[in-house]
Amino acid sequence: MEFTIKKFDLLREVALTQGVVEKKTTIPILANLLMEASGARLNIAATDLDTGIRTSCPAEVKKEGAITTPAKNFLEIVRNLPDAEIKVKKLENNYIQLVCGSSSFKLVGLPRDNFPALPEPAKMLVEVPARVLQTLINRTIFAIAGEESRYTLNGALLLLRPLSVTMVTTDGHRLAHIEKQQNLEHLDSEVRALVPKKALAELQRLFSEARDEEMVSFGKDETHLFFQMGGRLMFSRMLTGQFPNYEAVLPRERHTSILLDREELASAIKRVALMADDKSRAVKLGIEKDRLEITASNADLGEAREEIETHYSAGPFQISFNCHYLLDFLSAIADEKISIEFKDEQSAGQMRPAAEEEFYYRYIVMPMRI
Repeated sequence: MEFTIKKFDLLREVALTQGVVEKKTTIPILANLLMEASGARLNIAATDLDTGIRTSCPAEVKKEGAITTPAKNFLEIVRNLPDAEIKVKKLENNYIQLVCGSSSFKLVGLPRDNFPALPEPAKMLVEVPARVLQTLINRTIFAIAGEESRYTLNGALLLLRPLSVTMVTTDGHRLAHIEKQQNLEHLDSEVRALVPKKALAELQRLFSEARDEEMVSFGKDETHLFFQMGGRLMFSRMLTGQFPNYEAVLPRERHTSILLDREELASAIKRVALMADDKSRAVKLGIEKDRLEITASNADLGEAREEIETHYSAGPFQISFNCHYLLDFLSAIADEKISIEFKDEQSAGQMRPAAEEEFYYRYIVMPMRI
């Protein structure tokens, strides 16, 4: 194998694979990239057996071939090389040589045969705008459970219908739900998929470079999900099991609501949370006529209180939430105004952007008893 490639092209694609590469593994080959030079392109792949990515970039191929190389070290070498063409050559005993200007590196590799077989892409079912999927992920990924024991909560439920796209996540204490009306051509029935959190994080990286009009092709087989954008294909093992009945959690009655400035509320919560209990991280919201009082107390430190003016004319109301849950939502949106809606002090609160927008977004948080 021997080829010449532009540094920027190689660096961009290798950097994209880094989140997939297994960092702590007993299988050394999973810390490697697979590089295959063929025709006029260099094909690059990485996988941790659950998630993987295939990508490619133009290259001047002198001799076709394949090898695997340590992903992290290869990236650092390429990143620090001069901004010039890089000559890459496979040597004896699976060494790989990189030459750029006056710099030369020899890196230990492993044979291509050691690299695990990658799943073949399924037939693509539908195309979705990359910007839409990116927004869905950004506004829900933080509400995914972190406990491995709650397997079906370790990802997002993706619902594709002929006229809408929906994503739902929950960790049992909160739930994020976002929906967009979208005409999905060639789709005549509902498609449901449980997408693991790591796959969602990799899709965020992939979509960060997407143009406004760029589309993502989505497909699935019995075990894997496939997302293709341009020449890049990301695949993930699908989570199995039954996602909770989220519709039963969505509030149908809201007796109390207040309208607040998002940045003002976020700043106030951050300050008050400095005095929140280390274990519960609870802040209390006390609503009275035309004002919201936010308080927190810690037996070892003291207490904090902030007041925000707001239009409210119903009776006094108090409810407590985990401060991190509130701040996650406030960080995920850019809207100036948000609405917080309540039924009573024991029921879940609902937060949403106050203005009607193209995405219908709701965030449900269970209250804390303190």
